[in-house]
Amino acid sequence: MKKKVLSMILVSALTASALTGCGGGKKSEGDTNKDGAKVVTIWSPTDEPAIEEWWVQKIGEFNEAHKGEIEVKREAIVRADSYAYEDKINASVTSHDLPDILYVDGPNISNYAVNGIIVPIDSYFTKEDMDDFVESIKVQGTYDGKLYAMGATESSVALYYNKDMTDAAGITMPDKLEDALTWSEFREIAGKLTKDGVAGTNIIMDQGEGLPYVLEQFWISNGTDFVSEDGSTAEGYVNSEKGVEAATFLNGLIQDGYANVDPIQQEFHNGKCATMLGGSWEVATLESQFPDLNWGVTYFPVADNGGMNTSPTGDWAACITKDADAEAAGQVLAFLMNQENVTTYAKAIAKLPTRISSYDTLTEYDEYPRSLFKEQSMNTGHPRPRTPSYTVLSPGFSEAMMNIFTGADIKESLDELAADTDADFQKNYAN
Repeated sequence: MKKKVLSMILVSALTASALTGCGGGKKSEGDTNKDGAKVVTIWSPTDEPAIEEWWVQKIGEFNEAHKGEIEVKREAIVRADSYAYEDKINASVTSHDLPDILYVDGPNISNYAVNGIIVPIDSYFTKEDMDDFVESIKVQGTYDGKLYAMGATESSVALYYNKDMTDAAGITMPDKLEDALTWSEFREIAGKLTKDGVAGTNIIMDQGEGLPYVLEQFWISNGTDFVSEDGSTAEGYVNSEKGVEAATFLNGLIQDGYANVDPIQQEFHNGKCATMLGGSWEVATLESQFPDLNWGVTYFPVADNGGMNTSPTGDWAACITKDADAEAAGQVLAFLMNQENVTTYAKAIAKLPTRISSYDTLTEYDEYPRSLFKEQSMNTGHPRPRTPSYTVLSPGFSEAMMNIFTGADIKESLDELAADTDADFQKNYAN
């Protein structure tokens, strides 16, 4: 596929930078410091103190080992809940001032790849390396048959439940993947547990990216997806008969009062709902901040009549940009993603590692409840759609589902989403 114009994720920032005179010449490849060492710059979002300390330690280790050859410098950029990080990237595309290594959120990889902002990185990993990475992170980082990004951590979502409430209702949750709740069983349990001002479940992580991240799995489990495998078509996928069935099931939970369309913050944690589709990161939150809550977790629900076991995945990953010194940046990337560094990074950030061998050290994932997320990550994980039109698909899906939850026609809403997504692809990315 070829680029015709940059997608909407870049347009506003590029226009703004042009109007304000933000420009400059092409970044010189092979920048060096005063000692003649090649300088490799990294951009990644700011993070918790433990991660910032990890970066300081690892950059120090690399620079000491490559003194006089390569010097790594990192800029930590505040992301928060805005698009400040993405805006900075977009402006740098115009000014030719991109870093050498850029961390991006998983769904944006396809967009940056098709627009030539990042380059393939297949050559920096051996077959042994690739065999050690979980499948989902490799799928997330691949576009048009080439690997463009690799990450150190993965995510997963499962069904948390309040054990006091399920025990009181005589409900036993599955403890084996093959026994995961079907949609009908999930709905029945949510109905039983909806009482006394407590919602039976929570299916809305947030009303933005959380919706496609979590809810896409209902499409996948039911035998379809948001888009075609090559990312070129949404028509007949997100709005297919099976897609409408998935949206209808989710809407039923809202319309019957089993889930709130606008849940309070930490609804499950505060005892205001009995079950929750929540991320693997919630384990640490519940353990540290809600020690008195009696909770458990079970597998992501599957569609009735032989649905596929599936679960969300996706996380930030490292790319090499188009103007980088490829050889030097490749050495840094391989270092960041080696077995030891993936393991220590995952430990520091309390997320699932992407290297299978990391679990030899991170033995906490051998014990429930973390073992359940490990099992899902290695066996049922599916990343979000790999399409450069994700910048239209994602907000469009969130808007469509919120409209459906508040009374809009399901088929019409999904048809409009499919049409908008396909129009963007045909305008900007089709051959």
